Amino acid sequence: MLETILIIIGTIIVLVGTIMVYDARKLTNKFFSFGDQNEATRGMKILGFFLAIIGALLIYFNI
Repeated sequence: MLETILIIIGTIIVLVGTIMVYDARKLTNKFFSFGDQNEATRGMKILGFFLAIIGALLIYFNI
């Protein structure tokens, strides 16, 4: 039961990370309104990449 819950949480984390990587420009335009959006986009892509890795590791070590 706990294993299944952790796999679902890991899958959600991977999905959020992937969405952050691919839609970073749209998300920064929607949520942030400061001048340097290139830095915010880069930061969001890096954060999304790390979230995807963490979620994948969570899934991998629970199977």
